[in-house]
Amino acid sequence: MAITIEIDHARTRRAAQGRGQSQSPAHGQAPVRKPARSPRQLGGPVVPQGVKGPIRRLKWLILMLTLSVYYVTPFIRWNRGPNAPGQAVLLDFAHGKLYLGPAEIWPQDLYLITAAMLLATLILVLVNALAGRLWCGFACPQTVWTDLFLLVERLVEGDRRQRLKNIGAPLTTKRVAQIATKHALWMMIALLTGGTLIFYFTDAPELVRDVIHGEMSPTALTWTLVFAGTTYGLAGFAREQVCTFMCPWPRLQGAIWDAEAFTVNYRDYRGEVRMSAKKAAEARSQGLPAGDCVDCGACVAVCPIGIDIRQGPNFACINCGLCVDACDGVMARLDRPRGLIDYESWDNIERGRAGQPRVSRLLRPKTVGLALACVALAGIIAVSFVTKTTAVLSVQHDRDPMSVRLSDGSVRNAYTVKLLNKSAAVQSFTLGISGVDAALAIVGHATADAITVEPDGSETLRVTLTMPEPRDADVTFQAIGAGGQVVLTAHDRFIDR
Repeated sequence: MAITIEIDHARTRRAAQGRGQSQSPAHGQAPVRKPARSPRQLGGPVVPQGVKGPIRRLKWLILMLTLSVYYVTPFIRWNRGPNAPGQAVLLDFAHGKLYLGPAEIWPQDLYLITAAMLLATLILVLVNALAGRLWCGFACPQTVWTDLFLLVERLVEGDRRQRLKNIGAPLTTKRVAQIATKHALWMMIALLTGGTLIFYFTDAPELVRDVIHGEMSPTALTWTLVFAGTTYGLAGFAREQVCTFMCPWPRLQGAIWDAEAFTVNYRDYRGEVRMSAKKAAEARSQGLPAGDCVDCGACVAVCPIGIDIRQGPNFACINCGLCVDACDGVMARLDRPRGLIDYESWDNIERGRAGQPRVSRLLRPKTVGLALACVALAGIIAVSFVTKTTAVLSVQHDRDPMSVRLSDGSVRNAYTVKLLNKSAAVQSFTLGISGVDAALAIVGHATADAITVEPDGSETLRVTLTMPEPRDADVTFQAIGAGGQVVLTAHDRFIDR
């Protein structure tokens, strides 16, 4: 796929040259203006301009939604009983558990976390096959907090033109006040962000009370400052560098790029040859070719990554669509059709060049297969959660020695049996075996005694099996509940040697 993208870039450049973009105009043809250079090409900082439009409004909506979820979730309560925390989402390192509403995940349930991460990856790949880096452009934390920091910057310092003037300008009292105000607001947001992240690891209301009374622990304070500093640095200064160089996702685009995905693309067959609106009108009146693109540079000015989408597919593009809003605004003022830059598949761009009708292929074997895989994996995870037990029985055979032959000819094997109670209530079990004709003995307990396990606790037992007529055989350990039914089993082997 990476080779395909390079070929497409070359084809874009050749096609543009064939239409006279970088050649001298023919006799009687309107002169062509040089394409605007992106901030990356100019080597300066990326200072994106504010833009209005439906995509920008959607991004503001997603920003408010994601930030609300992030800041509010730690304060949502969940009643799990008297012996369990009352926070809906909590990563409890002290007890090695993750609470997600009604779900309680222990280290033994790591397979569920692995499956959930695999499901998230499949969903990300599915979205990429449908619309490219849509996650990056709309819901990635780096994008959300960068948008928030840029909003503060615009409100304090002005829009792009004024901010560019401020770069390298001499400091004045007004400028110093603007810089101080901007960074103070950035630090406030960063501290709120870092403090909220700590809430996911401890009881949020209790930590808030500690902060108010000045009793915050050094550990919590340290991690708050670490997370706040990370937010301040990445959203305030690194910005597009994170999306382009630090994040591994754009590096994978060459392998998973899909020509049928609806990504942000420039319809060069409609936009070229570029010239001013006045000259384009004159050229059309004379029957000469004239594109809709007036080379205003609005698409480059609003890009948070600082690229020129008119140069063809770019792995750095986060598919945010702000250039679509900017270009549509210009087309509306020029009374030209929208969509010169739009969410469109690269295959449809090539069909447009050839004069063929566009085709929408969102439903194709790749996307259907990925969607079915997501549904199947989500179903497996759901069934695993529903059928997950609140207790665990594990057995470990002694290794040295594996067996002991007694004076009467019988053979004894020793095991370490562990009962784990993952519920918030006391549980009692009676231990039994099946599969072998052997005498069971529990060190420190009578065989018929019930083993009581405290909530969120465990009991480790030393167990021996003695077989009068020894033989190698599989043995099943059973934990029998109060009702007499077998509720847990664990398998091992009796060794005769």
